[in-house]
Amino acid sequence: MIKKEFRAESKRMMEMMINSIYTHKEIFLRELISNASDAIDKIYYKALTDNDMVFNQEDYYIKVTTDMANRTLTITDTGIGMSKEELENNLGVIAKSGSLAFKKENEAKDGHNIIGQFGVGFYAAFMVADVVTVISKALGSNEAFKWESHGADGYTIESCDKNSVGTEIILKIKENTEDDQYDEYLEEYRLRGIIKKYSDFIRFPIKMDVKEQRPKEGVENEFEEVLEEQTVNSMVPIWRKNKNELSTEDYNNFYAEKRYGFDKPLKHIHISADGAVVYNAILFIPENTPFDYYTKEYEKGLELYSNGVLIMEKCSDLLPDYFGFVKGMVDSEDLSLNISRELLQHDRQLTLIAKNIKNKIKSQLLSLLKDERENYEQFFTAFGRQLKFGVYNDYGMNKDTLQDLLMFTSSKEKKLVTLDEYVSRMPEDQKFIYYASGESIDRIEKLPQIELVSDKGYEVLYFTDDIDEFAIKMIMSYKEKEFKSVSSGDLGIETDAEDKPTEEEESDNKELFEAMAGILNNKVKNVKASKRLKTHPVCLSTEGELTIEMEKILKAMPNGQDVKADKVLEINVNHEVYQSLKDAYANDKDKLSLYTNLLYNQALLIEGLTITDPVEFTNDICKIMI
Repeated sequence: MIKKEFRAESKRMMEMMINSIYTHKEIFLRELISNASDAIDKIYYKALTDNDMVFNQEDYYIKVTTDMANRTLTITDTGIGMSKEELENNLGVIAKSGSLAFKKENEAKDGHNIIGQFGVGFYAAFMVADVVTVISKALGSNEAFKWESHGADGYTIESCDKNSVGTEIILKIKENTEDDQYDEYLEEYRLRGIIKKYSDFIRFPIKMDVKEQRPKEGVENEFEEVLEEQTVNSMVPIWRKNKNELSTEDYNNFYAEKRYGFDKPLKHIHISADGAVVYNAILFIPENTPFDYYTKEYEKGLELYSNGVLIMEKCSDLLPDYFGFVKGMVDSEDLSLNISRELLQHDRQLTLIAKNIKNKIKSQLLSLLKDERENYEQFFTAFGRQLKFGVYNDYGMNKDTLQDLLMFTSSKEKKLVTLDEYVSRMPEDQKFIYYASGESIDRIEKLPQIELVSDKGYEVLYFTDDIDEFAIKMIMSYKEKEFKSVSSGDLGIETDAEDKPTEEEESDNKELFEAMAGILNNKVKNVKASKRLKTHPVCLSTEGELTIEMEKILKAMPNGQDVKADKVLEINVNHEVYQSLKDAYANDKDKLSLYTNLLYNQALLIEGLTITDPVEFTNDICKIMI
């Protein structure tokens, strides 16, 4: 028997197949099962045009068997088989795909879809096997042939005996090494796991002899181990079933089986698209946040299938980051796969699918908000932060997509409200959407700056997430209403005539406040009479885009940015403290300095800012007690 060399620069090509193309060795089983499925599909195609052929699906299957003693793994199919010439052409030439050629010849026919495209999947077997033997008998032939190879050195072909049409691929599994435990590819449990992971939705039964415990006949409380042939794949994927046939429980079971999460999904989305690109998808909106969701270890993405075969476990290109919480899968036959079927080429089909999925998710969330408010609020509590990050990222490019999904706690409702709900009930004289930022709702409600806005009867949105203000700065306005912090220098609220100071009072104020600003020595940009304070003596406001809360957040970041908001110290001229300041300015400059520093540090504490010199502050308090 003459050994033949592989063509197509075989030795180098074979090394590349084994060492470079595939990321995970377990992929070999997916490839061989996909080839077996193609072989059965080819008989189906033949039956479409041959009136003498009857395709009885029950007669067709794939069988996986192991022999631990001889270290062999065998994949048997009842497909179309291969002649000597086909073995020579398909297995003797690396990267020659018999399935692809068959597909091109039969493109016009309806029927099942051929999976194989590249003709390299078969050689993945050499990642785990020292010897690969193929025994095949072609449909309509009386002869069978055996193809065998030990790797890159070449292959042999000879006649052999085989009674039935189809192919057996026998792998002589490698011995274990320090780095790899090849024994796992002979273990029933591991093989079943690989099949379930990659080939669960192959259209034909994948059978295995499975060990089962059964009661011994005639012997009480004793069991024996028996081998039972079982179908280990599901065959018909849930996403190809009619939606009307499926219940919520069916979707929830699928969610649990795929281990998308330990919770139950709040909502599912079942897509069957048949347009510019054909695909099926089942998407889930989870109920709870995964424990690692807001960490760098979390990996977003959907499972990607091509004709029911798993190609990627996490295809991140199918989801925008702001919808990274969505779980599920996509199955399409229109994708441009790369040679290993592990990665995707960035093509138009993928872009179209991703765009459609994004729109479907948004539509489902809006529907949830409208029809199932309680469920939406539960979702937003878990993932609202991610939506806000989505608004802020990419310079606000996605704000139009996300702004209607945002919610914030309302000062009036004392619960989450949308921006649309806020704007819809704004009084006619209200110019801005007002918000207040702080570590908690309790802290915000005690802020002095909120008094004037509340007294006017205006609703205030409470921002308690560190991302809130940054996101709102990107939105800038909603339905032509700009956002305004209650700490902003100008609230856009007219002061009642009786509250306005006289010209004489303003002149007195000016000299006093200039003196206080000098004492504070550039710690604030200005000191002025407050138009917003009613009962509190003092507060800080800001000028410009950077607020005090934003300053705190930026300073807390790892790079410790030295940023400062332009602070203004506001004094309530209707408070008793103001008279004490006037008296001190007129009679005791040291006391004015003492009062000024106390009021400034008091304002810092109200904002949750750090006092520069706590010892000096406590000493100042003691001074006014003596």
